[in-house]
Amino acid sequence: MSAKESTVVLVHGAWADGSSWAKIIAGLSAQGCKVLAAPLPLSSFQDDTSALERTLERVSGPVVLGGHAYAGAVIGATRSDKVSALVYVAGLAPDEGETVADVFYRVAAHPKAPKLAPDEHGLIYLPDAAFPDAFAQNATKAELAVLKATQRPISPNCITVPMRRPLWKDRPTWYLVAEQDHMIVHENQRFMAGRMKATVHSHAVDHTPIVTAPDVVLNVFREAIAGAAS
Repeated sequence: MSAKESTVVLVHGAWADGSSWAKIIAGLSAQGCKVLAAPLPLSSFQDDTSALERTLERVSGPVVLGGHAYAGAVIGATRSDKVSALVYVAGLAPDEGETVADVFYRVAAHPKAPKLAPDEHGLIYLPDAAFPDAFAQNATKAELAVLKATQRPISPNCITVPMRRPLWKDRPTWYLVAEQDHMIVHENQRFMAGRMKATVHSHAVDHTPIVTAPDVVLNVFREAIAGAAS
């Protein structure tokens, strides 16, 4: 599977949408990859996994499937035979029987991590101050403005559902550890990547390197595409 034969499907995390992958989409497209961004409603874990499945149905041929943060759980839940490799970017990776909340809260939070709670509609928004403090502290002002303006809230129903057997047990997996992550501390990322037996790349990047360090992310995807081919 060459770059031109592969389709990369990208899945956004909480408090984001598909536009968060814009730099990665541009970079992969420039090297000849077909790229799709799966839109998640962030309304429940079932809704999100169903949305991903619908996106995968639109693809013919093998898929390298990438997920950022919360979306790590979503990409692990698919059963699609089209998926040949998984890429986790600071991703959450619950094991069978675990929930997203279980792995997110398994260690103490970073001191700059925001306190999160549902609003009167039962939705969790990221406070504005959390974007420069924890979500993307290495972003420019312009990048932060876009991230704040396009954030999508997440429902607690997304993070409280036990995982079935995750796909990472059955596919080659790559994991980008974000050493400067203030949302999911890097020790937690290393734990998840280790038990996945993933190929690990660790870099001094923040929680959202798909925006702030795209070249680092693109290198991991290029390796995963080549690895899936072999």
